[in-house]
Amino acid sequence: MSARQWPSLGCGVGLRTEHYDDITLDWPAMDWFEAISENFMDSGGRPLQVLEAIRRRYPVALHGVSLSIGSADPLNRDYVARLKALADRIEPAIVSDHLCWTGVDGENLHDLLPLPFTDEAIRHIVERVTQVQDLLGRRLLLENVSTYVTYRHSTMPEWEFLVAIARRSGCGILLDLNNLYVNAFNHQFDPSAYLAHIPGELVGQFHLAGHTDRGGFLFDTHSRPVIDEVWDLYRQALRRWGPVTTLIEWDEDIPAFPRLAEEAATARAILHELGRPATTAPRDA
Repeated sequence: MSARQWPSLGCGVGLRTEHYDDITLDWPAMDWFEAISENFMDSGGRPLQVLEAIRRRYPVALHGVSLSIGSADPLNRDYVARLKALADRIEPAIVSDHLCWTGVDGENLHDLLPLPFTDEAIRHIVERVTQVQDLLGRRLLLENVSTYVTYRHSTMPEWEFLVAIARRSGCGILLDLNNLYVNAFNHQFDPSAYLAHIPGELVGQFHLAGHTDRGGFLFDTHSRPVIDEVWDLYRQALRRWGPVTTLIEWDEDIPAFPRLAEEAATARAILHELGRPATTAPRDA
């Protein structure tokens, strides 16, 4: 199998309320949009109307932040049922979340917290991913998260942990190249070596974003343009695996939509540079 078992959507951007009018009035030349699942799971009114209108014209992906797949708490089946209802309504090209935990004892800590890289954690997460995919009737992509601490009792590198979960559960990998770069700096490893250990058939999507340099460490803020070093990782990944669906994330200090579209155009140009242009989605209703 290759990465093409996952849809190749081209280069898209995150759907944010600040840009609703730009999108629905002008229907810009964008390949696809990614919506934060939780923003639409329990909402009606304009947000859901906007998402449905966009879905009629573009491919859409649903990206969650609260699945808490690594938590020791019981799986939140109500959350999964609400996610399934939204996915059945929108029919997204991709459903994804993060390889992390977000709470304990029923309390959501509203952060993407790191996991220990151990066989015990792999077994626990694989069981939960299998349950979620069975309930959704869909395969998931799980994203590598940015981290600022590590566990002393981890027994393997992050890439080995990520690949083991994907292989054993049947899910795919949403490879966030900015998170990879941030972690490589913070924990002192070679990001290119990390890429070399990821099988291409497991990779279904890339995220690209900017971060903040705090001097002694990098902080994943999604508040700046993508830096040159992350663009270089993107080129490496495309040369290794061919075209993979790509998202520009910009979640803080959100710019005007044309500036965001410029960043997506840069990613699209890199695909063209490598000789494998992305396919642009039709614009007509």
